[in-house]
Amino acid sequence: MRAYLAIPAGGQGLRMGGGVPKQFREWNGKPLLRATAEAFFAHGMPALAGLVLSVPEDRVEEVRGWHFPVPLFVVPGGTTRQASVAAALAALPNEPEAAVLIHDGVRPFPPLDPIRAALDALNHWDGAVLAEPCTDTLKRVDASLRVVATEPREQFYRAQTPQVARLGTWRQAFAAASRDGFIGTDDVALLERLGLRVKVVPASSANLKVTTPEDWARL
Repeated sequence: MRAYLAIPAGGQGLRMGGGVPKQFREWNGKPLLRATAEAFFAHGMPALAGLVLSVPEDRVEEVRGWHFPVPLFVVPGGTTRQASVAAALAALPNEPEAAVLIHDGVRPFPPLDPIRAALDALNHWDGAVLAEPCTDTLKRVDASLRVVATEPREQFYRAQTPQVARLGTWRQAFAAASRDGFIGTDDVALLERLGLRVKVVPASSANLKVTTPEDWARL
């Protein structure tokens, strides 16, 4: 199965502070976004047919100068993450059966085995999402913050990326969301609302997303 990697990185990273979007902060001598993309070319990772990055418009020319061992597509990001993903998907070659991994640009430790399992899942499922089993006790509350229930944590997972589906499936889901004015908090939510079957692939907390200064300190 041919596979592409799409990384939406058009945001400004305001929660990090410091003026530089977090995906372009230097980490180990290079922008974090570049380091994240390069991690997918480590030994043992599934072979990719191409890479698409959606970035702030003022960074497009800079990123087009980056070199990877596969074709690179660079597009301006949208005003939301969902718009940035849609722009990335539109830039890929028209191969509806190709798998597309959508990954956060600030998760620099993509886990090999769960990624392989997520791609394998597309043989039987419409999509797959890496997710961490919830280990906390979960309380459901009302508007006044009164506890109304304790939820069985065994039924809950914290979604991560990559999130995986075939290109044709992604495009169908994003087009439907755009038409209906639906905004999801992650990508597979757009599949779920169409009744498509999404498989959870367990992954660990080592698949860290850098969102706050505290996260940066953990790198």
